[in-house]
Amino acid sequence: MRKIGLIVLAAGLCLGPLAALAATQIYDARTKKWVDYDKRKARQYFARNKQVPEAFRRQVVPFRTAEPPGTIIIDGNQHFLYLVQPGGQAIRYGIGVGREGFGWAGIVRVGRTAEWPTWTPPPEMVARDPNAAKWAAGMPGGPDNPLGARALYLYEGENDTIYRIHGTVEPWTIGLDVSSGCIRMNNDDVIDLHSRVKIGAKVIVLMQGAALYKGV
Repeated sequence: MRKIGLIVLAAGLCLGPLAALAATQIYDARTKKWVDYDKRKARQYFARNKQVPEAFRRQVVPFRTAEPPGTIIIDGNQHFLYLVQPGGQAIRYGIGVGREGFGWAGIVRVGRTAEWPTWTPPPEMVARDPNAAKWAAGMPGGPDNPLGARALYLYEGENDTIYRIHGTVEPWTIGLDVSSGCIRMNNDDVIDLHSRVKIGAKVIVLMQGAALYKGV
């Protein structure tokens, strides 16, 4: 949700802002082709189907990695979050990621979690957005809160990176580059993830160009 501290974090965490994010594509089973998926199409699809495309719905998939079960691997290029499971599998969730100029990569950990978290907009957002200004002291958790039903706070060592994995009040944005750097999920999915993840879990955010192959 926040932009503040991006450059400082990039230096301190070895996190790198991404120059440009790849356009979202989804697989069209009818034509057997990958097709572009933009904000307009996403709103239309969600309005018509009351859910995101199948690719971005929670599912168990084969997944090869040397990382132990419980690790979170985020492929921002393809808009997937993987929670590593035993036996060469992972639970795959659809996500929304940082818009152009707000992407990042690095290895962090889950420092803490919250149910129905409070949202506190950063000072620069308060300065430019009258709607955010009224919540400068914090917006209580609830169904209208931008952080949604759950939040996983990402830390480097003992330092809060200001990035979160959290729910959203805009479920149609899953699969898009929309945030200020946080990873957003459908509320049902972030509740499920929250129930499975332990404090201290390793989180790997892949750099642009290191995305996993489509269809994994």
